[in-house]
Amino acid sequence: MPEPTVADVVVRLPKTLPAKASVAEARACFADDHVHMLLFTESGRLLGTLVREDLDETASGPALRYARLTGRTVSADLPADDARQLLLRRGQRRLAVVDHDGALLGLLCLKRRRTGFCSDADVAARAAEPLR
Repeated sequence: MPEPTVADVVVRLPKTLPAKASVAEARACFADDHVHMLLFTESGRLLGTLVREDLDETASGPALRYARLTGRTVSADLPADDARQLLLRRGQRRLAVVDHDGALLGLLCLKRRRTGFCSDADVAARAAEPLR
């Protein structure tokens, strides 16, 4: 049996924000502690990623100005365990999954225990939980 790839474990429908989203909108998204990385897209193409640490207290205006791609994307054909090891080495839990043209394919999400990946079913179940 072939080794699973990132394509086999990716969350296929991650939440995205439009390229014109503001820092205030990004901060509102980060109010949910399950949100670790924001994905800015236009016409299906990934333009940037943002994590909380990218925004200092003076950040304002378009959030995309503070976003980056370098070190935050991975190819869908990478073996899943190689991607997990990469995340562990970098101290990260999220990577955007893109194709060779920069189209967003999904979000690779390392679980809190860092032993496996979140699935679409995990995300759907969490979304269905009542607010606390």
